[in-house]
Amino acid sequence: MVRFFPFVLLLCGLFSYSHPLRLSLCEVDYLPKKQLITVNLKLFLTDVNEAIVFDPYSKELAFCQPNESNNANQLLMQYVNRFFYVKANNKKASLKIKSKKLSGEGENTALWVYFELEQKTPLKSIEIKNAVFTDLFFDQNNIVYVHAKGKSKSLMFTKKTPVHQLNY
Repeated sequence: MVRFFPFVLLLCGLFSYSHPLRLSLCEVDYLPKKQLITVNLKLFLTDVNEAIVFDPYSKELAFCQPNESNNANQLLMQYVNRFFYVKANNKKASLKIKSKKLSGEGENTALWVYFELEQKTPLKSIEIKNAVFTDLFFDQNNIVYVHAKGKSKSLMFTKKTPVHQLNY
């Protein structure tokens, strides 16, 4: 029994180790009456800082704060454009920040980024790439909810499956 005690302690230590949840959320809505596709992207602020300035607790960019860095949006969009896109009817949309806000506290602080994309023609297909933070974390998961034409679909994006397409 005494021989197994160190092994049991090792197993308890392994299972009690908590790993942060690596997740981003996104909601995509097709609004035909407004001829728009809206994209709401929720990213944990520590992950955003890690991706852009390589320090999860950096205050350098100060998103949504009075002292927000002059180049915060530019740096954010350089990163987002590398790992995220929306194609409507096989045409890649140009992402421009409509607005952004912070929610939550501490480790759970999230940066919400809102985009509006013009969609003048009826939506026949939508392709989404969401590989945000997969360059940093092997276990990153990105969930996207798509609402279009009276239907809702949940999609899971990972390092191995960074792109999904829906046809209508």
